[in-house]
Amino acid sequence: MKRVFLLSLGLFFFALPSHAQSSFDASVGYSYFHLGGGADLSQNGISGSIAYKPIPYLGIVGDFGGYHGSESFATGGGGGAFSVSVNTYTFLFGPRIIIHNPTKITPFVQFLAGAGHLTVGNGGGSNTNFAYSVGGGVDLGVLPHLALRPQLDYVGLHNSGGTANCTRVSLSAVVHF
Repeated sequence: MKRVFLLSLGLFFFALPSHAQSSFDASVGYSYFHLGGGADLSQNGISGSIAYKPIPYLGIVGDFGGYHGSESFATGGGGGAFSVSVNTYTFLFGPRIIIHNPTKITPFVQFLAGAGHLTVGNGGGSNTNFAYSVGGGVDLGVLPHLALRPQLDYVGLHNSGGTANCTRVSLSAVVHF
């Protein structure tokens, strides 16, 4: 009985690759990142992702982004001003659920978690804390292996004082392998 079970289990695992071919996709593009919380700062940057799809409707995603913004402040009384630059970097990982259909429009939703790193120029320091993202988008097929991906995400950046509620809007080019 044990041999029959092990043989069945082995055949099942060998049959999986023939049933569902795995695939990859990679994207890179422009992102607008609104850093919420006390900062309330708009940033521009680049984001990209790599996804492995072991089955057609599920992807395992690594998402990376770098965003830059600066804010000018007036000094009291003297009429002068100073500028502070802020860089935000995100390193997020997690599942993506893909909704396939017969058209060239493929929507998806994802939940990612990882780290967010903020650096403040002019001696302001830096910190790295827990970050997460909930969002989605759609792949608009342009060519057989090329798509355009508009995407909207809520990003939560934790810090010692709470969570900064951020928004990321991206437009990326995607290559499907």
